[in-house]
Amino acid sequence: VTEELPKLLREEFNNLGGDAKSICGHSMGGHGALSIALDDPASWACVSALSPICNPTDSPWGKKAFTSYLGSVDAGTPFDATCILASRSTPIVEFDTILVDQGTNDDFLTEQLKPERLLEAAKKCGQTIKVNMREGYDHSYYFIAAFIEDHVRFHAERLHKTQRRKLLDAVADDLHGFSDTQGKPIQCKAMVARAPKEPMTEEDITVDPPKAGEVRVKVMANALCHTDIYTLEGSDPEGLFPCILGHEAGCVVESVGEGVTSVKPGDHVIPCYTPQCG
Repeated sequence: VTEELPKLLREEFNNLGGDAKSICGHSMGGHGALSIALDDPASWACVSALSPICNPTDSPWGKKAFTSYLGSVDAGTPFDATCILASRSTPIVEFDTILVDQGTNDDFLTEQLKPERLLEAAKKCGQTIKVNMREGYDHSYYFIAAFIEDHVRFHAERLHKTQRRKLLDAVADDLHGFSDTQGKPIQCKAMVARAPKEPMTEEDITVDPPKAGEVRVKVMANALCHTDIYTLEGSDPEGLFPCILGHEAGCVVESVGEGVTSVKPGDHVIPCYTPQCG
C-alpha cells in the first residue's frame, strides 16, 4: 500500500501529474489510512477516512487481528491511530486537518469504531480533526457513495497545494544551479516546426546565452495557443520557419543580456507573442 501501489499507479498513469499522494479508506481501510499517514506524515499530502476503526487495540476486530498477525495486542500499538496521536505532545504539522465521516446508525460504531477515542487523543496533542457524524447513515457502501465526493474535494485541494509547493521548491533549488549554465550555450530538446502544415520533429537544439536586450528563460510549463496554430498552418504573414512554437509558458529567468533591468535571474515570467496574447 505504501510502496508497491503508489509505484504501480505512477507507472501506469504517467506519474499521476506529480509525486504528491494522499490516502483514504473505509472501515478497516480507514484504520489503515489513518495509521499509515500518522506514522509517516511527510509522505502524504493529507488523510481522510469513512467509518474507520479508530482505536483497534481496544476493539474486538483489532485484538483478534493484532494477536493473530503480530503475536499480541500491544504489538499493534504502533499501528493504532489513536495510540499514535496519544503518544504525541504536539500536532502533526503536515496535516492542517484530518477528515472523518461516520454514520450514527452504524452497527459497529460503539463496539468497533470508537471515533470519540480518536477525538480525545487529537485534542490532547492539539491535532485538528473534523469528524462528521452523519445522522441516520450506517456502515454500508451507500454511506461511502453519499460522502465520497467530499473526500475527493478534500484530497484534491491539498494535493494541489502540495504539488505546487513541491514545484516551487524545485524551482528554488534549481536557481542554485543557474550559475552552472549562465554565460554558456545550453543543449536541450525541442519540438521544431520546419515548415507550414508539416509535422513537428523532436530535435536537439542549442540555446545561446542572451545577447544585449535578451532574456533566457527555463520553461516550466507550456501550451500552444491559437497564434501558434495560426503560424503552423501557414496563415501568419509574420510566421518564420524553422521555429519553436509555444510562446505562452510559465518560465523562470535563467540569465539576462546586457542592458536588461526589467527582470533578473529567478524571476517568474510569462512570455507572450503580443501583449494581447493570453
